[in-house]
Amino acid sequence: MVVSKRMANIKPSPTLAVSAKAKAMKARGIDVIGFGAGEPDFDTPDHIKQAAIRALEDGFTKYTAAGGTDELKLAISEKFKNDNTLEYGPAEILVSCGAKHSLYNICQALLFEGDEVIIPAPYWVSYPDMVYLAGGTPVILSAREENGFKITPQELAAAITPKTKAFILNSPSNPTGAAYSKDELAELAGIILDRDIIVISDEIYESIVYDGFSSYSIVTVEPRLKDRAIIVNGVSKTYSMTGWRIGYAAGPGDIIKAMTNIQSQSTSNPTSIAQKAALEALQGPQDCIGEMVAAFDQRRNYMVDRLNKIPGFSCFKPTGAFYTFPNVSGVFGGKAGSHEVTDSTSLATYLLETANVAVVAGVGFGADNNVRLSYATSYKNIEKGLNRIQKAVEELQ
Repeated sequence: MVVSKRMANIKPSPTLAVSAKAKAMKARGIDVIGFGAGEPDFDTPDHIKQAAIRALEDGFTKYTAAGGTDELKLAISEKFKNDNTLEYGPAEILVSCGAKHSLYNICQALLFEGDEVIIPAPYWVSYPDMVYLAGGTPVILSAREENGFKITPQELAAAITPKTKAFILNSPSNPTGAAYSKDELAELAGIILDRDIIVISDEIYESIVYDGFSSYSIVTVEPRLKDRAIIVNGVSKTYSMTGWRIGYAAGPGDIIKAMTNIQSQSTSNPTSIAQKAALEALQGPQDCIGEMVAAFDQRRNYMVDRLNKIPGFSCFKPTGAFYTFPNVSGVFGGKAGSHEVTDSTSLATYLLETANVAVVAGVGFGADNNVRLSYATSYKNIEKGLNRIQKAVEELQ
């Protein structure tokens, strides 16, 4: 049996693969410290879980409209109005099975065969594959570490060609934690306004920022982009609801309608019960966000400090999200026993097999000199895992 041609460039998600391998080792009784998963370790807040329980008890367990319930769309509309000073009506909003699903729908709705999509690297692992699956061509634009893993307006302008259809912006970023300031977004917006391209703004980490940083949507900064922008967000990271699978997109009505049609023929509606939980997340108490961010901040400071003390490592301090992305090229060429570290993959393998620590190789994010560590795990696990990493690295000769 022959697999379709479009699958030629598609790879399994390396973050999910690392998490699965770590879980399998734990199931065998091995004490693995996992820095791979991109999900908060906090439980979903009780008031959100109670909303789901009420939905079950009320029999809210049937199909909903394919693109989400009207009440949830209205709550999302209010969220955009209150948090981002943006006006989106229900016809301009789609609720999907996670932000990843929203992004997939966008690519399927927008891209013609051969359309180019500019993706700054380091990038979230799924962006290029989603573009490939829609028949598009990812154009990888390297964001230099000395620039804080952010691209400049000049670099964006130079990457645009007559085939460019869209530009994917992720701020704050997975995997680096880099985030663009209001002025930096305005400069990028100026380039986009001068060209006939679409911006896909992935804002899933907008609430998880540190040191007084203010996270802005590029459409808030430049409202004239609204007709050429699609914003993606969700409840998974902000409210520790990764398994509930509720994301959403807002944009021009014709694009949202096309995405809704795609969803109606693929997954149909997001889970009814999860939609009720998401409604409570958006409309209920918000103090849980600050509590989580404060814990993440403490972990971030400790992890960055420790990583920068490991020989051969250097670590950028993230502005947002809950990942560090240290440059580990200083240990390349090292050997210990049967292991030789030559790139991010071999280092990740070495750490998992000898130190029982799971990190994600940077090559999957378009940056082979780096590895990603999530600090969305307990302080105790972070301390233990970094002790193991330091010991393993010091054993390389």
